[in-house]
Amino acid sequence: MPLQEQLDNEAPTPTTEEQNSSPQSVAEIEEAAITNLHAETETAENNAPQTQEMEVHHHTHPGHHKKKWTDYFWEFLMLFLAVFCGFLAEYQLEHKIERDREKEFAKALYAELLVDSTAAATRMTRRREKEKDMDYLSSYLKDSSLTNLPKNVYPAYTISLYLINTYSFEPKDGILSQLRNSGSLRYFKSIALQKLLGDISVNINDVRIRNEQEYQFFANPIKPYMLKHFDWSWIDNLRKQDTTATILDVLNNYRQSSRIIESKILNLPEFDRVEASNMILFYKQMMVSTRTLQMNNYIETNHKILEDLRKNYKLEND
Repeated sequence: MPLQEQLDNEAPTPTTEEQNSSPQSVAEIEEAAITNLHAETETAENNAPQTQEMEVHHHTHPGHHKKKWTDYFWEFLMLFLAVFCGFLAEYQLEHKIERDREKEFAKALYAELLVDSTAAATRMTRRREKEKDMDYLSSYLKDSSLTNLPKNVYPAYTISLYLINTYSFEPKDGILSQLRNSGSLRYFKSIALQKLLGDISVNINDVRIRNEQEYQFFANPIKPYMLKHFDWSWIDNLRKQDTTATILDVLNNYRQSSRIIESKILNLPEFDRVEASNMILFYKQMMVSTRTLQMNNYIETNHKILEDLRKNYKLEND
């Protein structure tokens, strides 16, 4: 059998349905593809405007509109005003606190200086009285009897050469030191007041230096001289008759009374009249210098500060 025939016999024979449908199916497939293509194109065209319409509709939704520059301006202005008002409120609060502190510091400083003003005036009066006793004692020891002493000699002797602290003025600066060390002097806005506070600090230091110099002179030569020539039994007997607290009051009471307590100068053979008189007068000049310079400068500055505090802070003498 020829090869071609053999192949034709082996090939499957299409059925009648396949023969009838095969050409028709291809045409239908092509037609369906074309139809689908047109349908997809129409669907895309129909969907495009709809999407655009939805997007436009989304942007015009209330609350999502585009802001104008004026909207940003008003928002900034409101925020600025809120911050500025908060700053003003805090500034006013701090300013009030500083004014209250300034007033409290002024009151405390005023009270301290007022007490010192009274104390300084008292010491000034006492020093003048002591200077008179020193004049009397110096004059008496120079050329009067040393064996028959008048009643007033030993009170003057005691006041002139023994009493030191009773006539010393020690200014207080506790409040002033606290203000200076803590930096609180800045609360006082007055430049004149700040200058006066600096001046009184110098005055206080000068007074203290002078007090130390007076004490050093008392320690030597006055103290050795007193131990050698002063009759301490006289003070002991005086104290036994009068139990008043301060020795100055005891001496004043004795002077005003009719009592007489025997007194004498010890170690008379070694007593030098001129030396004793000069020592008393030198000490007197030292005390006069302290009173007229250091103490007087302090008192003047003290009074100026008190006047300034009364004027600026409505303070009165209590």
